[in-house]
Amino acid sequence: MLSPVATAVKPEPIETASRDEIASLQLDRLRWTLHHAYENVPHYRRAFDAKGVHPDDLHSLEDLAKFPFTAKSDLRDNYPFGMFAVPRERIVRVHASSGTTGKPTVVGYTQRDIDTWANLVARSIRAAGGKPGDIVHVAYGYGLFTGGMGAHYGAERLGCTVVPMSGGQTEKQVQLIRDFQPDIIMVTPSYMQVIIEEFARQGLDARDCSLRIGIFGAEPWTEAMRREIESKASLKAVDIYGLSEVMGPGVACECVETQDGPVIWEDHFYPEIIDPITGAPLPDGSEGELVFTTLTKEGLPIIRYRTRDLTRLLPPTARAFRRMGKIVGRSDDMLIVRGVNVFPTQIEEIVIQHDKLSGQYQIHLSRDGHLDKVEVHCELQPTLGHVSDAERQQIADWLTHRIKTLVGISTRVCVLPPDSIERTLVGKARRVIDHRHKGG
Repeated sequence: MLSPVATAVKPEPIETASRDEIASLQLDRLRWTLHHAYENVPHYRRAFDAKGVHPDDLHSLEDLAKFPFTAKSDLRDNYPFGMFAVPRERIVRVHASSGTTGKPTVVGYTQRDIDTWANLVARSIRAAGGKPGDIVHVAYGYGLFTGGMGAHYGAERLGCTVVPMSGGQTEKQVQLIRDFQPDIIMVTPSYMQVIIEEFARQGLDARDCSLRIGIFGAEPWTEAMRREIESKASLKAVDIYGLSEVMGPGVACECVETQDGPVIWEDHFYPEIIDPITGAPLPDGSEGELVFTTLTKEGLPIIRYRTRDLTRLLPPTARAFRRMGKIVGRSDDMLIVRGVNVFPTQIEEIVIQHDKLSGQYQIHLSRDGHLDKVEVHCELQPTLGHVSDAERQQIADWLTHRIKTLVGISTRVCVLPPDSIERTLVGKARRVIDHRHKGG
């Protein structure tokens, strides 16, 4: 049985406004943002001029489609401070993305931006069921990554007590959760799995701990993972969304009363869904690539930023703002295996279905001549006793068959002992190991 969730704090008036009121606010703020970017960021002036558009050409929200996209490469090409729209002296904080290749993408915040960010994370925690006085255990990484500090400042803004644990030191995570009795944990879902495993390793049941709400983000996760975490930790698992180029965590967050997709805070971020190949806008409900334009950011306004996240825009439910569907993958993370499009989350859904597997997995890709080879590595639950080789093979055969039936690719499945797969203690789990371009 899940722990009871505290009565939600009353939403802000804009969260229950009419769609006409929201659209009018968005249009006013969008006009300001386009002018602010065009007049203060050389990149945007060049990009707008090259496309033959000017901020004065925006007469309706639909006119935004006339303007150029912004890609991660644009931020890297203007490294470090070339995309800032205010003098560097007005930037009070700098964060950077955790990109694994090339230069990081640098983002800067004015004091007003920091205040807006804190307010929106506070709004997100409130939507997730948090309230002033709650203890919030922050296990996102601190530093250049936006997760830790974004969660921290937002929790303080709501009036919570913050435990700034950061990532890693898993034994100590469990100790502090037991000792401090926090109400809320903010962490990546994959690291929450690791924390739950550590409870079991210490002979403890995570369902008996004080946590009643988990606010999970920074990586795609599935409904199957939500169900697993909720059942093993007896809490409500809520999805928070954000990315550093747009702000950080708190661009969108699920409401605990519905848990039906993150609500986009549309008074500060204008969302679009586009065809990832043609760039053409798609109607609400269509699956495509998520694009964001900031509406209030001073330091680093972003126009039509291509997130590469694949999702849908859904109608409002608990709030007046539209929602995001679960992210099914990233347009740049999609694997093409023997002509079949595969997303890691499809494999995750299947692995989690087996009650003897931990939910940790990795996909290893290699090439045999001209043919792709796929190995799926998964591992047994740490609480299981001895498992025979025959039983491991039965599990592997079951997974192989399910993946072939549901995803459409042939795989070799390796069922490993507990703790065999590398744990990511800070940041995002490494789910795909691709050796195909390394001669492996």
